[in-house]
Amino acid sequence: MIRHVFIALMLATPAVAQDIEFSTDATENCLENDGADCIGRSADACMEATDGGTSTAGMGACLEKELEWWDGRLNDAYGKAMEVARSADEAEGERPLTQADALREMQRAWITFRDAKCDWEAVQWGGGTGAGPARLSCLMHTTGEQSLVLERHLEQR
Repeated sequence: MIRHVFIALMLATPAVAQDIEFSTDATENCLENDGADCIGRSADACMEATDGGTSTAGMGACLEKELEWWDGRLNDAYGKAMEVARSADEAEGERPLTQADALREMQRAWITFRDAKCDWEAVQWGGGTGAGPARLSCLMHTTGEQSLVLERHLEQR
């Protein structure tokens, strides 16, 4: 995806972020068909469909929309996983480390990792205009990956 962002930056044209054409269809269709590399499909489609979608502002707006969608999925999956963990903890009785506590600590550590990882991605651009889209792309991909981890965990329960 970072390669796509770089290529798109090279072709950048002015855009008005409010006029983006975003839909989650490309990502949802990919996930339904159990395809690989679904994260970012809707942002890519948005950049292609939006007039000025390859500008820094257009890319940022499209990436942010898909990031928000993945963040919503992640929050839903985390909430459901926490409910499952709490139920399991009640059934298993008192222990030094509960499933709910372990899940919460894992998620907190993941957030710290995600933020550091994506800050590192952004600084690779040396403060240039590509830093914003690079960070958003990283946040989108990393959040999507974590969402899928929790969703798959729930499916296996």
